[in-house]
Amino acid sequence: MGQNHPIDPLDGAAVAALATSLGATLVVVGPEAPLVAGVADAVRAAGIPVFGPSGAAAQLEGSKSFAKEIMAAAGVPTAASRVCTTSAEAAAALDEFGAPYVVKDDGLAAGKGVLVTSDRAAALAHAAECQKVVIEEYLDGPEVSLFALSDGKNVLPFEPAQDFKRVGDGDTGPNTGGMGAYTPLPWAPAGLVDEVVATVIQPTVDELARRGTPFVGLVYAGLALTSKGVRVVEFNARFGDPETQPLLTRLKTPLGEVLLAAATGQLAGHAPLEWGSGAVVAIVVAAEGYPGTPAKGDVITGAEAEGIFHAGTSRNAAGELVSSGGRVLAAVGSGDDLAAAREAAYAKVRQVRFRGSFYRNDIALKAVRGEIRA
Repeated sequence: MGQNHPIDPLDGAAVAALATSLGATLVVVGPEAPLVAGVADAVRAAGIPVFGPSGAAAQLEGSKSFAKEIMAAAGVPTAASRVCTTSAEAAAALDEFGAPYVVKDDGLAAGKGVLVTSDRAAALAHAAECQKVVIEEYLDGPEVSLFALSDGKNVLPFEPAQDFKRVGDGDTGPNTGGMGAYTPLPWAPAGLVDEVVATVIQPTVDELARRGTPFVGLVYAGLALTSKGVRVVEFNARFGDPETQPLLTRLKTPLGEVLLAAATGQLAGHAPLEWGSGAVVAIVVAAEGYPGTPAKGDVITGAEAEGIFHAGTSRNAAGELVSSGGRVLAAVGSGDDLAAAREAAYAKVRQVRFRGSFYRNDIALKAVRGEIRA
């Protein structure tokens, strides 16, 4: 049974002191904010192996403009873009690329800093709310998430997954941190993983190493399979939610083993990751008001089944399980194929109850119907 410790996760010295006191042999820094704050640096300085990039390398997620700079230097294919700090610059960039407009807050925004819209006024308003934005051309084609472990030099890829960012069915409504995911992708082109490693992930890792900021941790590449080829939509510097839940459910290689290998520079020549058979689907159950201001404190029932992953939950004074965040939990279902996995996941979701909760009804549906083409 794990134990929570009451420390500030952004305080690197406190995290390092706790890890030292516990005799930790490996520390995994999960969320993006502690990574960007340099928590991994403090723990490394204490002599403890860390899976998680330095504060400097974590800017790959912490700053959209930095990520674009790295990609340009490494020759990584991505959308054409402009970095804007004034309303005039934003207006010019919107007119240059045209609709649909893609406006990204340069900094961390918990997965909700991206606006894709055909409404120019809404695009300008979003840009005005941010100190710095990246405005870029719209990328067509299905999106894919590909994770890869990195020890600062070598990379070891996962299998691809697909995430669903919009809050509503049919990919409607605002962007979220992710409303569901599934793996594997029956429609993915042959050789996709090898292509992405060769053209996206390895060149990015090489460029960060060349700059003296080697990336040790998890490179998350959000990709669009466009009519012109693979393009990077975004980078994250850690395991992404909700893709991680189905991916780790299928993973057969011991996770701790490969995380330690990455943390200690031992990925060279490591065997490919091993995967189970069948498919896995994850469905996020969100709180009323998400992705705006979510309701909290509502009592949750029906969340005891195996494969229910908690995110925004806590216990109230009476010991009852209650909602405490926007994306409250994810129900994960496995099956011999995607249709069976999807059915299993939704069966679990339908058992979960709390006031105002909601979820998307179409996670993995197009893939099951064979309606996705890359």
